[in-house]
Amino acid sequence: MSLAVLADAALVLLVLGLALWINAASRAFPAVVGYVAFGLLLALAWLRLSAGDVAMTEAAVGSGVTGAVLIAASVRLRAAETEAPPLAAAPPALPLRLLALLLSGLVTAALAGLVLWTTGPAPSLADQAVQHLPGLGMGNAVTGVLIAYRALDTLLEKVVLLLALMGIWSLAKDRYWGGIPGPSRIQPTNGALILLARLLPPIGIVVAVYILWVGAAEPGGAFQGGAILAAMWLLVMLAGLRDAPAISRPWVRLCVTVGPAAFIAVGLTGFALPNGFLSYPDSIAKPLIIAVESVLTLSIAVILGLLVAGPPEQEP
Repeated sequence: MSLAVLADAALVLLVLGLALWINAASRAFPAVVGYVAFGLLLALAWLRLSAGDVAMTEAAVGSGVTGAVLIAASVRLRAAETEAPPLAAAPPALPLRLLALLLSGLVTAALAGLVLWTTGPAPSLADQAVQHLPGLGMGNAVTGVLIAYRALDTLLEKVVLLLALMGIWSLAKDRYWGGIPGPSRIQPTNGALILLARLLPPIGIVVAVYILWVGAAEPGGAFQGGAILAAMWLLVMLAGLRDAPAISRPWVRLCVTVGPAAFIAVGLTGFALPNGFLSYPDSIAKPLIIAVESVLTLSIAVILGLLVAGPPEQEP
């Protein structure tokens, strides 16, 4: 047995073991920490499957930004967990947990059977997608599929992000509407965190721009670049160097809406130039796609950062 097979087997066991531990955790915060580690292990698994785009998205969004949102939520719930009010719902009984575990195992086994014991090659449109990539000027098939062939799905994903942010803002009390998300600025006390918050953002911005630019030919793109920018912004806020901006500021609302708006505007030009909504003219397809991705990167970064910051808690 080769070393690669042993490493893959160990990775599978770690993923399964951590998934069981997350579900068995009795408190929210340990479960969230396990979830973050679980996402990083999944990113390694996707890398072993040569799916670089998925691995980057899993590490940046699935584990990083989502983990930060869940950590913030678990901190807010910690007081409720420790108080344990008398009318609080009791945790599920052991037989119910075992039944859920059994059903999850059966579903996993059924999916594994469908993948491992197929009678022939799975149906795929990969050949047709690769065949038409030169007309778009894209060398990365994933970017070509997401921004061109399935552009409507990608557009709706960005709209869903915007709606999620509106939902979080709606949780604010009336007197805080239009104010600053999160509590008042944290007083800088951790020297190591402050040092990282001053050194890493310039590097992170360069890496994010590179990830965006190289996404046309290699793994990368708007979502990955936007998640990196959001992480750098959150690092600055966590270190107490800057507050989140007030949601009433015009530039904040412009940043969160300009990405989907630009995507829709480019899509509407498809009616006049090529032959339909979200169609790109062959002569300018690549510049249009890169322009849309660039604007989307800005909107994604601002939306993800504000999602983690939470609803406004300071008056305008």
